[in-house]
Parts: sequence; C-alpha cells; structure tokens
Amino acid sequence: MNTRVSAVMADKDEALLKDAWRAGLNLGAPTLLGIAAWGMVVGVAMVKSGLTVAQAGAMTLFVFAGSAQLASLPLLAAQAPVWVIFATALVVNLRFVIFSVLLAPHFSHLPWRQRFALGYVAGDITVGLFLQRYPHETPDPAKLPFLKGLIYPNWLAWQIGSFIGIVLGAVVPAEWGLGFAGTLAILCVTVPLILSRAALCGVLVAGMVAVLAFSLPYKLGLLVAVVVGMVSAMAVEELTEKWTKRHV
Repeated sequence: MNTRVSAVMADKDEALLKDAWRAGLNLGAPTLLGIAAWGMVVGVAMVKSGLTVAQAGAMTLFVFAGSAQLASLPLLAAQAPVWVIFATALVVNLRFVIFSVLLAPHFSHLPWRQRFALGYVAGDITVGLFLQRYPHETPDPAKLPFLKGLIYPNWLAWQIGSFIGIVLGAVVPAEWGLGFAGTLAILCVTVPLILSRAALCGVLVAGMVAVLAFSLPYKLGLLVAVVVGMVSAMAVEELTEKWTKRHV
C-alpha cells in the first residue's frame, strides 16, 4: 500500500515538473524567432568581419553572447591585443554578473557544475522572464524545470540562427552589404532599452565619446565609450533619485 502511494506521489511530482517545463517553453516560445534572427545577424557579421567558418562556429558555441561578440568583431578585425578584446567583452557582459546575483538565491542548492552550465545557457530575455514568474526566493521544485524550458530552446534557437548566418555570410557576396546588418541589429536592440533619462544620457554620452575617441589605437575608443557611458548613466540615476527624495 505504501509503495503504491509513493508511486502515485512520484508520478504526480513528475507531472508537475513536466508542466513547469512546458510552462517555461510556452512563455519563451514567442521570443525564439527573434532570437534566431538576432543570431543569424551575428553569424553574418562574424564571417564578414574576417573570421573563417570554423572560427565563427567556435565563437558562437563558446561565447554565446551576441552583444559581446559584435563588440569584439571590430577589435579582432583591427588585430587589437587580446586583453583589449577580453576587457571589451567583459564590460559589455557585466550585466550577467547582475543576472547571476539575481538567480543565485533560487539555485544555490544545486552543484556548482550545474549552476555553471545554467549560467552559460542563460540569456537576457530568459532571465527576465524567469524573474517575472518567480520574483521571490521561496524554494519551489518547479523553478528548475521552468528555467530549463526557457533557456534550452533559447540557446538552440540562437545556435541555429547563428549557423544559418555563418553559412549565408560565407556564400553571399560582400557587395550585398550583409555586414551592415549587425549595426542595424544593434540599433534595434538598443533603442527599446532606452526607458529612462539615465539610459538616454548613457547612450548619448557613449555615442559622443565613441566619435571623439575614434582615433585611439586598437579601437580602444569603443571600450572608453562603454565605460564613460555606463558611469554617466549611473551618475544621472543616482542624482535623479536624490532629487526625487528631496522634492517628493
């Protein structure tokens, strides 16, 4: 009798976990086409920046960070020092430190290898969707399958799109201008993220610094622009909060 009850409870638990996985998949499904398109653009940009098909394939598999990949490509083309390329990618990807801090309380009980693997597969949209569904740190066995339902299809869509872009970049003639698609994609991603005065200030300052520092060697102007833009946005946000507290 006890064995039968245990089996029924185990089947029920397994069904709940599968439902959580499907819930994650359904929630993230509308974004997959856009992720694949974004990956395709990055794939094209990698090949048009001078990487071979093998190098581009390895980059999309091991890096899996579109914005950092696009930021690194002009530095690779300019044969910048490795430390400059890594520093640029690190600055662009600093937001993943915040993502890790936000996710850590939910999955700190997992082995570090599993947390490392989840961190590699996680992306901007998937982390945001997960935190919307689970804003509190209360333990829940459904959290892990829900996150997997979000991040695994997201990773697969990105890789499929990237490899399609890599093939297109290798076979489509340069005069078709596909390399400019990366710039257009960055604009499409950046503009909707300008949701506050601080973000607008950061973008404007970064743009001006990038133009003024264009002559720096090894494309260092991009790195300087990112850092100055981030500091400016943080300063504006803090000053705005102080002003609001004093006048509200």
